[in-house]
Amino acid sequence: MKAVIFDLDDTLILERDYVFSGYRAVARYLSVKAGTDEDRIYGLLREEFERSAKNVFNRMYDRLGIAYTEEDIKDLVRVYREHEPDIGFCEDVLPALKDLKEAGCRLGVLTDGYLVTQKNKARAVELDRHFDAIFYTDELGREYWKPSVKGFEILSEKLGVPLASMVYVGDNPGKDFEIMKAAPIKTVRIIREGGVYAEAPYGGECRENKRITSLSALRKAIEELF
Repeated sequence: MKAVIFDLDDTLILERDYVFSGYRAVARYLSVKAGTDEDRIYGLLREEFERSAKNVFNRMYDRLGIAYTEEDIKDLVRVYREHEPDIGFCEDVLPALKDLKEAGCRLGVLTDGYLVTQKNKARAVELDRHFDAIFYTDELGREYWKPSVKGFEILSEKLGVPLASMVYVGDNPGKDFEIMKAAPIKTVRIIREGGVYAEAPYGGECRENKRITSLSALRKAIEELF
């Protein structure tokens, strides 16, 4: 039996969809707090994100001409991270999961990120309905985020599948494939159009075993690995 472990962001869901959902929540919150039009705030947030993902809230305040403090920024970050997202799976996800289940694969999710944020995402797409096991690395602390082997070991135990029979599907070359140095896990990189890390550099020596642009090609890629 094989186990296929998936990353969440830009693998099963689009990170941009989550970002824009968060911006809508922030715009709604700030429109009440500051008496400014929600759609205008949302539009500014999206414009600034397209310029750079850094300090978006600061630049939005600057464009609105509203004085702000560090606490004001933290307040918006809290709203963003804790909001209930309006997101869904990428269209290739459910057919691919069905295909893998028919092939006898066990399915899991391993995801980094702030715990409340990742659990809200999981709830929005009903992740637990489709996977045999889910592990949020932030439950143990940031030191156990990828490329730590701990999350993979926990999923190996939950799924009853050895590490050598696991495949990890991720998108971030900065960290998703470094697990290959610590464990006999095979990896597949998915590169989605508009993915946040589609053009990012690798974070170390490791390169994925297979590369795909759609999960529709995943079963074949896995069959070629074993």
